[in-house]
Amino acid sequence: MVTCADTSFLFSLYGNDANTAQALGWLQDHPCVITVTLLNEFELENALRFAEFKKFIPHESADRYWKDYLKDRDAGRIRLATCNLADLLSRASKLSEEWTLRRGHRSFDILHVAGACICEAQKFLTFDKNQVDLVRRVGITPCPEG
Repeated sequence: MVTCADTSFLFSLYGNDANTAQALGWLQDHPCVITVTLLNEFELENALRFAEFKKFIPHESADRYWKDYLKDRDAGRIRLATCNLADLLSRASKLSEEWTLRRGHRSFDILHVAGACICEAQKFLTFDKNQVDLVRRVGITPCPEG
């Protein structure tokens, strides 16, 4: 079973925010390898730096949290999927055409869902309520529920 993740979930795992306990608890109850794309990695790394810049996380934490992520990736708890950029953008463009005017989805949210579609994910980890809507519409189960 392929389980992909949005940056909101990844940030909660590695950036220590209001959803961290829920993210850790879900993974403890549902052990799995999380599949990500390079876009997830870029957005997570930048989100950690931005959070430190905005003082949402302590000084010098972004680098430490990023290294924790890389350790998990190297240990096989995170799987980096290779997606052809043209295919990813094509899928994302179709999702945008179909849903953005009706449901209001942001670009990176669509890109992550497009990546999950290409990876043939059955589950998608996110704390973004609007993204849950899109994930359901493409036939992937959003997690954690509740």
